[in-house]
Amino acid sequence: MPDIALYHPDIARNTGAMMRLCACLGAPMHVIEPCGFVWDEDKMRRSGMDYMDQVALVRYASWTVFCDKMEGRRIILVTTKGDTPYTGFSFRSDDILLMGSESAGVPDAVHARAAARLVIPMRGACRSLNVATAAAMVLGEALRQTGGS
Repeated sequence: MPDIALYHPDIARNTGAMMRLCACLGAPMHVIEPCGFVWDEDKMRRSGMDYMDQVALVRYASWTVFCDKMEGRRIILVTTKGDTPYTGFSFRSDDILLMGSESAGVPDAVHARAAARLVIPMRGACRSLNVATAAAMVLGEALRQTGGS
């Protein structure tokens, strides 16, 4: 099953929505700190609609620590600066779908580390989707391709 990873998330409610997504679909979730909000267990439980206990959640102190733990796995970055539409990409069950922070995306070094940079095609005047919505779309396609495993 592909995992979801959040790079320096800014908005607790988006993180909570992705926790719920991961809990409901069975995808492990990784949070790469620092976060743009104070991680408070009670507030995260509320924003995650009490799904926090049902998600396989791991937090990492930094990008470096995350990369060390994920050695050998493909990191697939979902970005507005992507060059491959997510619907034309061949996912593997051990992929990590990386979502950038809501305000800044990810730095160039993270782009360089990604095995692929996927984009969700949108109408010309639209800049970006909500990060939780984008994660749901791409995870859904990855699960479809990998048979939900």
